[in-house]
Amino acid sequence: MKVALVLVGKTVNKHFINLIDEYAGRVKHYIGFDIITIPELRNTKNLSAEQQKQQEGELILKQLQPGDHVVLLDEHGKEYRSIEFSKYMEHKMLTVSKRLVFIIGGPYGFSPDVYDKANEKLSLSKMTFSHQMIRLIFVEQLYRAMTIMRGEPYHHE
Repeated sequence: MKVALVLVGKTVNKHFINLIDEYAGRVKHYIGFDIITIPELRNTKNLSAEQQKQQEGELILKQLQPGDHVVLLDEHGKEYRSIEFSKYMEHKMLTVSKRLVFIIGGPYGFSPDVYDKANEKLSLSKMTFSHQMIRLIFVEQLYRAMTIMRGEPYHHE
């Protein structure tokens, strides 16, 4: 199984970029991992939020492959503690045959078509974080899950 993280728009904060790259590199020691960045839409001033979600949704769906297990990072998704997320990942590693694809949408969320394609939704917190920040939080939690699975000392109870 491989894991992919699909993002809408580039990460712009250089500190976040460096940390995301650091944790992504660490994750790759445990499992195949790719970050797929979809370019931000241009001229969005003339688009409604729904139009923007629809256009972003079309670009997101183009990144998906047959057999992908799609997980939306969504405020209404299921929440896990880090240890629970590690068990979730361990289960997915045994049951997902192709790619496990996590998706972080644009500023207005996901289009109905993307929701329809999703197998499940996951929330990283009840709090709201910027789309730039949530990328770092997710990749760090993915790394943490891998170290928990291996019994490594990164995570402390």
